Amino acid sequence: MFGYVTVNPEALTQAQRDRFQAVYCGLCRRLRREYGLKGQLTLTFDMTFLLLTLSSLYEPAEESGEERCAPHPRKKHAWVENEFTAYAADMNIALAYHKLMDDWADERNLLRRVGAEALKRGYRRVEARWGEKCAAIEQGVRDLRTIEQRREMDVDAPANCFGRLLGELFVYRHDEWEAPLRTMGEYLGRFVYVMDAYDDLAADEKRGAYNPLVALKGEGFETTVESVLTMLIGRCTQAFEVLPLVKDATILRSALYSGVWAKYVSVRKKRDGAFAQAEDRKGEQQ
Repeated sequence: MFGYVTVNPEALTQAQRDRFQAVYCGLCRRLRREYGLKGQLTLTFDMTFLLLTLSSLYEPAEESGEERCAPHPRKKHAWVENEFTAYAADMNIALAYHKLMDDWADERNLLRRVGAEALKRGYRRVEARWGEKCAAIEQGVRDLRTIEQRREMDVDAPANCFGRLLGELFVYRHDEWEAPLRTMGEYLGRFVYVMDAYDDLAADEKRGAYNPLVALKGEGFETTVESVLTMLIGRCTQAFEVLPLVKDATILRSALYSGVWAKYVSVRKKRDGAFAQAEDRKGEQQ
């Protein structure tokens, strides 16, 4: 359910692209150092976005450097870390662990179970540091599972549930910025849930899996989905604009105002292509 929140490189200068990459590499570096290769493999752009948001808001001291790594062994690359890098890495592990456990419960895929077991020890360390956050993730996963088992076809129910989960992760401190950060995270979570359901719709229909967007299918479906996504990211950006962000604000805006839509266009093209192929096959059979 992740991978939909990233920057649009075309909207950034080279210096801004380098900055985003350095923060991303810093998060990757932290995951490797704390959790090994298995932790490094959980890296997502979504948690990089969270890291940049908190860093821009609170402006902590940073460490930086250059190094080679396994994915990029031939040339040194820049990295940047700060106190929020550790937090983003921990949340990355917690989300990955619960996603694997949820997939195991859904699919009984042994590889998912093995992956979760590989992260279990690391997750217990995260849980010891961030009990409240892990409890929110666990509750959110349980609530989503209940909704799925009921096969609730109102998309608001699961989207709001995932939104509450992500909104909790956006709140790092209980201060004056708690409310806009939570609102921003909640609506971004709702957007991500609907986007993921839209992306998975054809596959879910084929295997009979739960997907609340099935209820919206029919005339005007694409317009309805786009309108829902527009409303959700609009509410997210309203909360975002309340925050007094200066450093990296352009990078963050490139994600919210164009990066997420680049992903949407990519998903829609994939869906349109699959639909066209299906129509061609029907024509050949007739």
